[in-house]
Amino acid sequence: MCGIVGIVGTEFKIDELVDDLQKLEYRGYDSAGIAYVQNGIIHITKTLGRIKNLKEKIKPVNSYVGIAHTRWATHGAPNDINAHPHTDCTGKIAIVHNGIIENYVELKEFLKENGHKFKSDTDTEVIAHLIEEYFEGDLYKAVLKAVNELKGAYAIAVMHADFPDLLVAARKGSPLVLGKAKDRLILASDVTPIIKYTKDVVFLEEGDIAVLKDGEYKITDSNGNILIRKVYHIEWDEAAAEKSGYKHFMIKEIFEEPEAIESALVGRITKEGPSLNELKEIDLENIEKIKLVACGTSYHAALVFKYFVEKYADIDIEVDVASEFRYRNINIDDRTLVIAISQSGETADTLESVRIVKKKGAKVVAISNVVGSTITRESDITVYMNAGPEIGVAATKTYVNQLVVLYLLGMNILRIKGIWNNELNRDFEFLKSSPGFFREVLQNLNIEDFASYYKNYNHFMYIGRGINYPTALEGALKLKEISYINATAYPAGELKHGPIALLDPTFPVFAIAPQGYLYEKIKSNIEESKARRARIVAVTNEGNKDLLKIVDDLIYVPKAPDDMYPLIMSPVIQMFAYLIADMRGYDPDKPRNLAKSVTVE
Repeated sequence: MCGIVGIVGTEFKIDELVDDLQKLEYRGYDSAGIAYVQNGIIHITKTLGRIKNLKEKIKPVNSYVGIAHTRWATHGAPNDINAHPHTDCTGKIAIVHNGIIENYVELKEFLKENGHKFKSDTDTEVIAHLIEEYFEGDLYKAVLKAVNELKGAYAIAVMHADFPDLLVAARKGSPLVLGKAKDRLILASDVTPIIKYTKDVVFLEEGDIAVLKDGEYKITDSNGNILIRKVYHIEWDEAAAEKSGYKHFMIKEIFEEPEAIESALVGRITKEGPSLNELKEIDLENIEKIKLVACGTSYHAALVFKYFVEKYADIDIEVDVASEFRYRNINIDDRTLVIAISQSGETADTLESVRIVKKKGAKVVAISNVVGSTITRESDITVYMNAGPEIGVAATKTYVNQLVVLYLLGMNILRIKGIWNNELNRDFEFLKSSPGFFREVLQNLNIEDFASYYKNYNHFMYIGRGINYPTALEGALKLKEISYINATAYPAGELKHGPIALLDPTFPVFAIAPQGYLYEKIKSNIEESKARRARIVAVTNEGNKDLLKIVDDLIYVPKAPDDMYPLIMSPVIQMFAYLIADMRGYDPDKPRNLAKSVTVE
């Protein structure tokens, strides 16, 4: 939930470090800070708010070692004091941290009894003092001893004023990546700040401790044993993570969806049908139960999979929010497949769910966008989304690619089980052509006037039925998380069981209403809403003139097979939310209180 960058090597300008940190601002933006060594002294600058505030405060100096941090607050209010980096009593040790230390209260009491003085309300400061407590001239050994006392999740980077050529890092439950360039070693929460220096990176694994010194790195476990970690090559470049003239990353990433889908389909389309070579190790023919575990947008994509596969196959499919799944008694047998979905591959609740079912002997398929992320290393098989870098906090092209991958996965399972018919063949043909349909939607999507009107409302209700209900959920989530409008979503048939009481002229309804299997049902629900004087905006397929008589505003998408509407309607709900957020004066890339990679429970 926070961003870490560290550099050690030949002399560099500290504004470089801050520029690198800016690439991680999507991970946290309550506050930011930097620490560097100059003339044997650690200098620290930190500030409340965005990284641009930090840029205005730093001096143009050089250093050989530095760490920087952008914070998403967990312990202690966002302010200058609670911002990272934090130091020990001597001021010689500085630390940045991502995660939550669950036993920080006990450790703080122990350290206070030993004379340590604390300045902040954070759990992080405890780590700095704990390292000081164990420091006897060797920073690595002090960190090693300290992390063995920590309970919870952490990624840390530590420096010492007396060692201007040294960084020590450790991770458990929160991501850290390191890269080795010609003149420096770089440490970061993800690859984005690293790729301008090198495309070859190492993803630290659970319990790893890394020593970065003299242009080389050493990785050990928590007992000090040397470890060898795989080097991954990153295919995309720094330009792919820039705005390219768009006002925000979110709108750029919506317009990248056709290309993202093409990347997801590459190598997965054959003359015989869909093909996911990654699944060859799994006996899909004998799978009887599928459990999908995910959070937020990924959960909505998982629901689409459930509706899609259950329509054709007699398979028991269960979709769980990971934060609930991990605390349930999960029944697993050899005919159960677990699918864990996480854009970042670092979502804490989803990761813990994976670990729990793995202990029970389940086979786990991960769907992720980040090569080398923790979930990809801990699952049996990974199917990558291949969406490219996504910087905006609100998922757009990764949601679309999750849907594409899940459709392909569902079609694979159905085909292997001998279930294939004309309707599925139409779905497959549409999926192959979907990049073109997306380009058509984005080119013709002129909804600025709608957004300008609806931006003035403080409430919204999204409704859908069947496979289109998850689209309502995702539409409401997008609107609420970036525009702060109180958006809620329901299966349309549930309106009369309570939610319809909310509707009046101040509470508009967004209906997902393509002409398909349940069209007459959703049409009736729209009529019910209209009778309560609620204003209606609906999205439906081209050629449907029927709704013109009963809705106030109508958005068209190309006609598609019934199963495929969740995919083709994705850019509509995303663009609607984006435009409203922008018109209300909010930054959709950095919604308040949210972060891209949720690495805490």
